[in-house]
Amino acid sequence: MSCSHAPGASDCFRAAIDAFLPDRLQAKLDKLPLDDAKRSELIAKYQRGPWLNDAARRVKHIQVVTHSLKAMHPRARGTNLYIKPTELPSLSEVGSHALGNHFVVDVTGDAGALDVYKLLKIESGGRSLLQALLDDDQAALQALADDPSEAKTLREALISIVAERDGGPASHGYAKQLYWLVGDNADDDAQYHLISPLHPTSLAQVIYEEVQDARFGDSNKLARQAYRDGSMYEGAYRDYRDLAIQKLGSTKPQIVSQLTSERGGNNYLLSSLPPIWKAQRNFLPVHTTSIFARSFGARRSVRAAVHRLQEHLSSSRPNNMHFRDRTNRLRERIVDELVIYAGELLLQPAGWTREPCFDTLAEEEKLWLDPLRAELPEEGDFLQRWLVMDWPAQIGIGFGNWLNGQLQDKLTRVSFEEAREWRKKLLGEGSSWVQHLRDLRDRLGAPHYIPFRKTHGELTEHERA
Repeated sequence: MSCSHAPGASDCFRAAIDAFLPDRLQAKLDKLPLDDAKRSELIAKYQRGPWLNDAARRVKHIQVVTHSLKAMHPRARGTNLYIKPTELPSLSEVGSHALGNHFVVDVTGDAGALDVYKLLKIESGGRSLLQALLDDDQAALQALADDPSEAKTLREALISIVAERDGGPASHGYAKQLYWLVGDNADDDAQYHLISPLHPTSLAQVIYEEVQDARFGDSNKLARQAYRDGSMYEGAYRDYRDLAIQKLGSTKPQIVSQLTSERGGNNYLLSSLPPIWKAQRNFLPVHTTSIFARSFGARRSVRAAVHRLQEHLSSSRPNNMHFRDRTNRLRERIVDELVIYAGELLLQPAGWTREPCFDTLAEEEKLWLDPLRAELPEEGDFLQRWLVMDWPAQIGIGFGNWLNGQLQDKLTRVSFEEAREWRKKLLGEGSSWVQHLRDLRDRLGAPHYIPFRKTHGELTEHERA
């Protein structure tokens, strides 16, 4: 409950407490018959003074924590810790310290005393009652009791919910334990420290909320759908792969902690498997006449993009504006893949197409895919051929014929007209491939003008082939 409208902070906390207790009482009364004698006992018990004194007694059965032992084993009875993330050492790795001042706390212990924690969660002015009491706020003290001495006694009892329990740090037989050598003699038991790892429950909650939002959040759903449709999406898409779900507390997660109970016992574990080495296929156009004959079309992303276009064109959707817009988007995706492929080959050493294994590669594709060869001093002829820029039209023909061939495997309604359309989209204004060529010309200091056709007429019979 939040209360920020009262004239004073103490009045606000007091009003919040006075609203909290009747709500709790009514939930109890609803379970009893109207003539039950226990009703009067409950009413007396839920008055401000008696209830707060009872809460001060019961608070020792629960503990507010950021690091819990019970997540390791529900029957573990060792130390739990409440440590603000800002008080932890700052590390380069991700950990609880990364939460800063924005973190949630967990509660462990007797589930029958969780109503005490719910009282301490009520807020005024953006602060919980618990935080106000920890800060020794006078308004919060006055909300507990009119008598200052009684209020102080209640405060000391209630803030003990974050304190380490008596007896000092202790592990347990059910807890995970690690003996760590701190000296030089491994045979001396006294030179070992016993380390008992704790579950970072505050961090686990943040991870859980992030993964849940990535899996089921509205924004990520829109991004996922845009990816499936091949459409643009301005936001980011998040995906956590190879997740494992650890069930804490079995069928009774409430015995572990409050947050664990709210999550249904689910605790996400991010994949920590070592990378699996996969031999990457060589997509260099070796011993081939064209990238469209083998290397480009063999890429997984290209096959997927072509498959989506095939499915779209073979659907029974009406050939309206929406159908054509989606066709254009899917076609542009394949053009983008062509640009990505050429960009990857730019990482090859300049002049790589001079190797014997690329002798059969079409001249226009050498000019396109190995443009930095034109910067080599001994490659003056290559530079002149590159600057003429009559080769992009040949690339467009090859692209159109290749894409048509891919679609004809699944469709019967593609023809020469479609091949010419694919070619026009590749060479048209706004194409990412045209921008790619202009970026190359900027790099080599060449004019932007690109003559995509030798003539203004239709394609020749040779170009149709």
